[in-house]
Amino acid sequence: MSEFSVVGRRLPKVNSWAHLTGTAKYADDIALPRMLYARLLRSPHAHARVRSIDTSAAERHPGVVAVVTGRDMPEKMGIMPSTQDETALAVDRVRYVGEAVAGIAATSEDAAFEALSLIRVDYEPLEPILTIEEALEREDVKIHDEAARANVFKEVHLSFGDLDAGFASADHLRDDWYFFEGNTHAAIESHSAVASYDGDGKLTLWTSTQVPHYLHRELEKVLGIPRTRIRVIATPNGGAFGGKSDPFAHEFAASLLSMRTKRPVKLTLDREEVFYAHRGRHPVKMRLRAGVKKDGEFTAAHLQTWLDGGAYASYGIATTYYTGALLTVTYRIPAYKFDGVRVYTNKPPCGPKRGHGTTQPRWAFECTVDKIASDLGLDPLEYRRYILQPPNSRTVNGLRITTMGLGECLDAVGRATGFSRTHRKLARGKGIGIAGSAYISGAGLPIYWNAMPHSGAVVKIDRGGGVTVYCGTSEIGQGSDQMLATVTAEALGVLPEDVHVVSGDTSLAPVDLGSYSSRVTFMAGNATMEAACKLRDQLLSVAAEALAVPVERMTAALRRVYDSAEPAKGMSFVEAANLAEARYGTLSAAGSYTPPKGIGGDYKGAGVGPTPAYSYQAAVAEVTVDLDTGVLTVDRVVTAHDCGRALSPVNVEGQIEGSAYMGYGEISGEEQVFRGGLHKKPSLLEYKIPTSLDTPKLEAIIVETVDAEGPFGGKEAGEGPLNPVIPAIANAVFDAIGVRFDETPITADKVLDALGKRDNRGVPKDRIGPSGLAEPKRDPGGAKRRLGFSTEAREQRISRVTGVETATGATGPGPEPGEPGSGSR
Repeated sequence: MSEFSVVGRRLPKVNSWAHLTGTAKYADDIALPRMLYARLLRSPHAHARVRSIDTSAAERHPGVVAVVTGRDMPEKMGIMPSTQDETALAVDRVRYVGEAVAGIAATSEDAAFEALSLIRVDYEPLEPILTIEEALEREDVKIHDEAARANVFKEVHLSFGDLDAGFASADHLRDDWYFFEGNTHAAIESHSAVASYDGDGKLTLWTSTQVPHYLHRELEKVLGIPRTRIRVIATPNGGAFGGKSDPFAHEFAASLLSMRTKRPVKLTLDREEVFYAHRGRHPVKMRLRAGVKKDGEFTAAHLQTWLDGGAYASYGIATTYYTGALLTVTYRIPAYKFDGVRVYTNKPPCGPKRGHGTTQPRWAFECTVDKIASDLGLDPLEYRRYILQPPNSRTVNGLRITTMGLGECLDAVGRATGFSRTHRKLARGKGIGIAGSAYISGAGLPIYWNAMPHSGAVVKIDRGGGVTVYCGTSEIGQGSDQMLATVTAEALGVLPEDVHVVSGDTSLAPVDLGSYSSRVTFMAGNATMEAACKLRDQLLSVAAEALAVPVERMTAALRRVYDSAEPAKGMSFVEAANLAEARYGTLSAAGSYTPPKGIGGDYKGAGVGPTPAYSYQAAVAEVTVDLDTGVLTVDRVVTAHDCGRALSPVNVEGQIEGSAYMGYGEISGEEQVFRGGLHKKPSLLEYKIPTSLDTPKLEAIIVETVDAEGPFGGKEAGEGPLNPVIPAIANAVFDAIGVRFDETPITADKVLDALGKRDNRGVPKDRIGPSGLAEPKRDPGGAKRRLGFSTEAREQRISRVTGVETATGATGPGPEPGEPGSGSR
């Protein structure tokens, strides 16, 4: 019998009925009296100076009430305080196609849209920078004048252990190049905001955001009014996946237009605008060198990453570190070096997408691990088990590991699929692949470094037994409201349906830093548990006295407070609440959570990577590759996820399945690609996300390790399950046709190209490597299309531009490991 009455039970979400019946109010559903409708004018140029903007004709257009431009909001803003490099609307320069330059509020959306064409913008086109290589080389074209070298945004060099000795002692070496194509979130709900500036001089903004607290701060800065007069309400999000965790132009424009007109203003982006708002997955080029002993034990690893960050910083400083920080938390690596460079390009800004910064290197690393297993003739599952980082340990880069369920996850997916029995034994065209991964349960440090809690919660009990929990979390479909209700109900002995959740409101709820980095369960859950347990103690105390029972024997469950030794002896929750209020006064308690200190290293850059607890996951994919058409069909994905304890198993399984679906889309076809700065696929007709008919059979396995520091033992479940799916599919394709694809996505044309260059599981005639990073000896057709430079030429070029040492021994004048880089930040 379970020790819990709510935790671990399969209960419906507390907000499910609102979504099922259509009564949930998203931002675009909000309608206020005298409301105006706004649209944004966007740049047609990838890079241009704004000489002048003439809005006079637009202002005279019937129905137009107000117009704003960048000069009305010139203050720099952004999500990261140290790298704020954009304005709400472009002021003197546009840096990507689709950047907002002006906003119009009118009595109808049609009138606002018509008036956009009447705004006259005098642009001076500038040469755009559109590739990583150009960004590294072009000193004559600066996207941001502040960049110290070319168009480098951030440069990181970290080294741990004796790398040279590690490689020298290796019996086997791998040296591989990879390219992960950028992609976007494709949430069903587009971004939307409604602003209302009332007669009392207070601004209320309803918006589909993941970060109401950080947006609250930026509104104060940009609009010039104190936060005491600003209220941000995070409406339910119809999906976000990281795409709504920045402050956006439409939120500031709607707010200022409302302030100017003294009327509510709604601004909802259309689908094409969402593609240009972006903040999605960075395109990343990677080089991974690995040394191992004959048994596969790692002796050293060196990862180099080059990130295409788009036009602005977004979360880029953290993203750069994340491409290297978490590589060490799955397998033992005694010596590790990481070099990362993020550059500006004239494309929409990249930011955090599910698995923020870790998805691309995890794909590369798990493919390399699979290659090593193949080279050494090892079972890929057993090999991963052999090299596992142990629980309750420290990685070479100083990260604290607590519970570690990757071994159990590998075992679970292995049993469910018969992996070791079938791997390398299937008919040609059929394949099975495996991969492991890890992710954080929230970042160890806040975006704005301070000593205040990362999350706060208040729990209140009323005289009728109703319970309300207040927390600043944002419900983005991941089930955070259900988690808050579950933790509160378990602590107080009621059911989730008895709990009212007030979340994402900066005026009503205590601060929570936001729904990003899979932090909500661990951090908001702990804050809520602390608050609820304070009230629980009061309830048990008064009930024990009334029943003449020792307080240590009292418990609460299923709306009763009773003697655990004699369950019939007790009282209702309402009776206990009334006794407690009579004794203690109004029943309300606050809780907060701050991650423990000492969970990471003490070097520069150690702030990215530490977390109170890492989740772990493994995936097995089964695929079919059509040898005639090149079409890749993923037949089945089985994912096991170590979530600590599953507070709500249905929620956890939903997150695992959703992650597997998203990973499948990224490896099989999704790509955010541009031609001359113009998006080639800015609609859901062209940007191919999998449909329900495309989606493979998805199976979720929950592995519980019960983390001592998590709320009731829980860890994250929102992002980690995505990361092993992509390499598992890539490794399954190799098992099917004997070709390694070192770039994403794996499309039919690439498969056909590969099939012409490979014997049946024999010696490769040529490796199918990432664009611009391939080896020589290409056939004239495919080589010219996709595989430009030889590896040696590429190494020499990147070494010359970045000063980073390459495997061929070429070195440049860059900083020594551990010293500050020469980047612009």
